[in-house]
Amino acid sequence: MTTYIAHFTARHRLIQIRQNSIFTWQQESGEVDTSLLADKIRRESALPFYRLLAGPNIPVSAEEITVEIHQSKPFPG
Repeated sequence: MTTYIAHFTARHRLIQIRQNSIFTWQQESGEVDTSLLADKIRRESALPFYRLLAGPNIPVSAEEITVEIHQSKPFPG
C-alpha cells in the first residue's frame, strides 16, 4: 500500500465558505482515479465539514458539494 496526499477545494451549493484542504489515503500503487478520489473526499471530508458549519437543523447532502482536486502525489510520510 502507498500513502497519497491531495490538495483540494470543496464548495457547497449554498454555504459560501470554501474548504481548501489536504486529504491523505492509502491505495495500491498506480494511477489515482480523480473521480473516485473526489467522491471519497466528498464523503469523508467535505460532507462532515459542511454539516458542522450548517448545524443540526440544516440538512446537507453530498450532492450539494463539488470537489476540485488541484494536485495529488505519493506521500512519503
